[in-house]
Order: sequence, then C-alpha cells, then structure tokens
Amino acid sequence: MQGIAEAISLALELVLRADADLLEIVVLSLRVSLTATLTACLIGLPLGALLAVARFPGRQAAIVVVNALMGLPPVVVGLLVYLHLSRAGPLGFLGLLYTPSAMIIAQTILIAPIVTALSRQVLEDLHGEYAEQFRSLCLSRSQMVGALLWDGRFSLMTVALAGFGRAVAEVGAVIVVGGNIDHLTRVMTTAIALETSRGDLALALALGMVLLVIALGVNAAVQGVRINAARHAHV
Repeated sequence: MQGIAEAISLALELVLRADADLLEIVVLSLRVSLTATLTACLIGLPLGALLAVARFPGRQAAIVVVNALMGLPPVVVGLLVYLHLSRAGPLGFLGLLYTPSAMIIAQTILIAPIVTALSRQVLEDLHGEYAEQFRSLCLSRSQMVGALLWDGRFSLMTVALAGFGRAVAEVGAVIVVGGNIDHLTRVMTTAIALETSRGDLALALALGMVLLVIALGVNAAVQGVRINAARHAHV
C-alpha cells in the first residue's frame, strides 16, 4: 500500500507543478484528438444529413454499414492505415508514418462513422418533424440539410463531444501508426501503457488523472449542451 500511496502522491505533484513532460504529452493528445474530431465532423455531419434527408436505392444498406463501422476494431484500423502509409504502401511517399498526422488519420477513420451514424439519427428525427413544412416551402435538398444542421446544432455538438471522447481515449490504432515515440508521437493513452509496463506508476497515474478530468469535462459539456438544447426547445 505504501508504494501505491507514494505513486499517487508523486502523480499529484507532477500535475500540480505542471511537469514539462506531462504537459507535452497532454498538449499533443489534445491537438491530435481535436484535429481528428474536427475532420470527422466535416466528413460525418454532411454524410449524416444526406442519409437523413435523401431517399435512394440502397439507403438502408448504407445506414447498416455506417452503424456497423461504429464498432471498428482500433488495431485493425491502425493496421490498415499502417499498410497504406508504410514505404511499400500507396501513400508511403508522403512520409506520414510515425507522425502525429498518421495518428490523426487513424482517429478520424475511427470516429467519422460514429459522427455520421449519430448525426443521421438526430437529423432524421428532426426531418420527420419538419417534413411537411419543407414540402410546403418547396425547399431544395441542400436547403433542407442547412436548416436541419442549424436547428440541430446543440444535439450535433453532443455528437462531436462524443466523438472527441472516443478519440482522446484511443490507444490501439495510435500506437500502431504513431509508434509511441518520445517527444514526437507519445500521447496520454500510449504513455500510460508504456509507463505502467516500465513501473513508473507516478507518471502513468498523473496522465490517468488528466485523462479522467478530460473525460469528466466532456461528459459535463455533453450534459450542459443537452440542458441548453432542452431550454431552447421550450422557448
């Protein structure tokens, strides 16, 4: 028990004095995950809106595929990205393997289906409410999509936060394509795994504390957005 107590004490000390190595890892983690979340939203929100509004042959099959992709195994995604970015791969000439860019690509592939599927559900429910009004106003498909995205902005913020929460907690894919290189591609989750295996519980616990705070912050933000959306709905 003394060892655990000492590790917790050292971890708190690292957090409170803003240890340089700790800050470097946290900042890189946030940069990678936020960039991946933004990219996934730029891809997933329009696709989700299209699936919510459009009616075309194979739509149900597309929805099934998108929903299934929400459960993509991270290590498989990491392997596929690795094969494409390695020197022998089709994108090897870009030299992105073992860089933060490769980690962003892997995280984007993982969370884009989540954003697409969740936003499709949100916007389809809204479309059901407004379908008659849209028909009476003779709106084009792009106008309907724009109206739905604006009206559902609070719920879509929740979708984006859910995607960020998934990205920042990812370890399997990023360690395959990033390599967990110190001062270059080491993020919170991969550093926790490494430092635990090394026996450096203080740094691992410090990173775990920061990750827990971020997770709690994301959940609090989601709850806040939901409350705000509910208030606007009753105005």
